[in-house]
Amino acid sequence: MSARLISVIGPPAVGKTTLAEHLAPELPAALIREDYASNPFLAESYVGPASTKLPSQLYFVLSRVGQLSIARWDDDGQAITDYGFCQDPIFAKLRLTQDDFALYEQLLVRLAPLVRRADLLVHLDASADTLLKRIAARGRAFEKAITAQFLSQMREAYNEAAPQQTCPVIRVDCDAVDLTRPDARGELLAQIRRKLS
Repeated sequence: MSARLISVIGPPAVGKTTLAEHLAPELPAALIREDYASNPFLAESYVGPASTKLPSQLYFVLSRVGQLSIARWDDDGQAITDYGFCQDPIFAKLRLTQDDFALYEQLLVRLAPLVRRADLLVHLDASADTLLKRIAARGRAFEKAITAQFLSQMREAYNEAAPQQTCPVIRVDCDAVDLTRPDARGELLAQIRRKLS
């Protein structure tokens, strides 16, 4: 049996990384973080010329293929990611021109079979207002370009995409549930274990 994969998905600043960091030792599971800090195109793709959006998106696809490659996947245990491979086209479709997205999609179709797909998705959601407040609080300069309209479109895209996945999905409304609280995480952890059993 291959190692099980739990992926935490949702729009920017919804709490994916914080939740994954909390859940990893509690599950237990190996933690795989999105490699956004090494993406040399990321900041420019938000505040610079449109020509940097495609390289930024391609960087993420290739990074994820490297991290989730079936060829090097563990035989047992569990892993948790603070992103899902299924979220990549959501970002791409909202950020790329039609021609750039067509090129991106051709590459994605060829790379997707190389990737270990999630056994369970934890879909975090929150209102655009909440997300904007969290984005401001974490203070990444390039994220100041993110608008409420973009976040609303992204939330809608996630709400459409998540139910279409072939694995179970647990949806959490982060406006109603405070996942920084141990009791709330405990309830979520119990749900995860039930879904995976």
